[in-house]
Amino acid sequence: MKTMNRLFVALLLAPLAGLLIAGKALAAEEGYRLDRAPIDPRDLVSLQSGARTFANYCQSCHSAKYMRYNRLEDLGLTPQEIQDNLMFASDKIGETMTVAMTEAEGKHWFGVAPPDLSVIARYRGADWLYTYLRTFYRDPKATTGWNNAVFPNVAMPNVLWTLQGQRALDVVKSDEGGDETVSYKWRQLSPGLESQVQYDATVRDLVNYLVYVSEPAAVESKRIGIAVLFVLGILFIFAYWLKKEYWKDVH
Repeated sequence: MKTMNRLFVALLLAPLAGLLIAGKALAAEEGYRLDRAPIDPRDLVSLQSGARTFANYCQSCHSAKYMRYNRLEDLGLTPQEIQDNLMFASDKIGETMTVAMTEAEGKHWFGVAPPDLSVIARYRGADWLYTYLRTFYRDPKATTGWNNAVFPNVAMPNVLWTLQGQRALDVVKSDEGGDETVSYKWRQLSPGLESQVQYDATVRDLVNYLVYVSEPAAVESKRIGIAVLFVLGILFIFAYWLKKEYWKDVH
């Protein structure tokens, strides 16, 4: 009997122990703390600004091959505005957002081919992208001269450095009470075209756009989902009343 009780307790505690071990493992792998991305998929002005930043700074290397230019009309842009401001090649407005750079060229120049950004927000998450694009720093040891606090030894240089300016990062490690802590101290080496607040807003808009690109119908899908749940709730009430009516004679 005691053996059975011990086995029962062990089975109950096993999931908890697993969670504790996983928590410690995650804590050990923790790096730079991610900031919350203040995005709003319903903000058309922000999405338009993000599309412009993407076209001007990202699309020379990164494609978004699962996104078509004409979907940008959902952001309130006209076909002419899309062609004049967001298309710099001979692409037709119904074509996907591809780039001229081949995979082989990307590997030759950067050591790895720049990834397609169609679903990068689904893979990385908005908070990761928002923090990543704001934590580049100068590193003379890196091949490109740039490194990143969120993605150490990244092959990508800071393509937005003219807006943000150049920064340096000092990583300070301390061992207090047996637990190692890491603190990050930023230094501005040279100013950019935008202030810190302005640059954060630029990155927010770009991340907002990348989230939209990963699922253009997300807002409409959520709206439809809420309507469906509301209708199902009403149908459930009628179904419950009908069930009571059928079973009242049984009980």
